[in-house]
Amino acid sequence: MTGPQGEPVFLHLGPPPEEPGQFVVEGAPESYPPDVKARLEVDAKEIIGRYPNGRSALLPLLHLVQSEDSYLTPAGLEFCGEQLGLTGAEVAAVASFYTMYRRGPTGDYLVGVCTNTLCAVMGGDAIFESLKEHLGIDNDQTTEDGKVTLQHVECNAACDYAPVVMVNWEFFDNQTPDSARELVDGLRSGKPPRPTRGAELCPFRQTERILAGFPDQRPDDGQGGAGAATLAGLRVAQERDMQAPPTGDGE
Repeated sequence: MTGPQGEPVFLHLGPPPEEPGQFVVEGAPESYPPDVKARLEVDAKEIIGRYPNGRSALLPLLHLVQSEDSYLTPAGLEFCGEQLGLTGAEVAAVASFYTMYRRGPTGDYLVGVCTNTLCAVMGGDAIFESLKEHLGIDNDQTTEDGKVTLQHVECNAACDYAPVVMVNWEFFDNQTPDSARELVDGLRSGKPPRPTRGAELCPFRQTERILAGFPDQRPDDGQGGAGAATLAGLRVAQERDMQAPPTGDGE
């Protein structure tokens, strides 16, 4: 191709250089030992039994094998395919679509810093840069002690509490660079702080097992539910007796 002035234009074809490979990590298990496979098959049978169509169980099965390895390995992908009668290509196509499925080893705590629009405006980018320097790692890397994996995420779906950091999918709201550094220091010291909302933190692999659909043993002490910032608009609407406009069909 040539540009508007006739100069050559070179187009790079294929995935961007920074895009991770298709679950190819040196040293990743290619298959599970018999005892591990037998244990996982018991769990897989329970998961698959919840669905009228077995292949619908693929997403929780991926979380199950991720709870075993901390990321999706060739062994995990092969296991899921065997349980559901799917090809490797079918399993990988689904697994590579969702960002919650990891392509490399993950630490005890996956720290996700939102760098999408509102969080970025409120300081998310500064938090992410601060944590990279403080931990000595870059995006999608893990500290040498295996405690923290740092990741920037596009949205934590909590814009009313921006900037937000999530640890193993639990919320830490209204963060600053200082508070975020204190947060990861607590994770590494073995004294993880309590999330702003939600249950107390548990290690990443345990979180994955919960996401696979197994019981969450953590006590529910009322940390969940919508907070004041989320309900602010509803409160104002009630104070001003605001109503939604009627629809055309009279409903």
